[in-house]
Amino acid sequence: MQGRSISRGIANGDLLVSSEPISFLSGVDPKTGTVVEKGHPLEGQSIAGCVLAFPYGKGSTVGSYVIYALKQNGLAPAAIINTEAEPIIAVGAIIAGVPMVDRLPPEFSLLAPGTRVTVNGDTGEVSFDETA
Repeated sequence: MQGRSISRGIANGDLLVSSEPISFLSGVDPKTGTVVEKGHPLEGQSIAGCVLAFPYGKGSTVGSYVIYALKQNGLAPAAIINTEAEPIIAVGAIIAGVPMVDRLPPEFSLLAPGTRVTVNGDTGEVSFDETA
């Protein structure tokens, strides 16, 4: 699937999907990699090492640095996919070296959580294991 490249690099992992935006500042614990925002669909789940797909980010610009801290702590997502990237998440992915793409075609939403995907932030492409 072809999207738009936001942050360079190539990574793969199991798809973790949220229908809701994510605030990394106060929404994700940088010491555990766990979503801590009360009532969030991913509350209590770890984002470490997965391909994290969510519509867009929300909250303070400090969220960019939380993504960086997650990377420094070995707890960042392997890659990020957004419906539409915005500056907070894009800057965080870039400074942390986390591959990121957005603007994938509608059929991306048909992939089940847990599907093994590869994100190519250099080309904007996302591929998945069709045998899984």
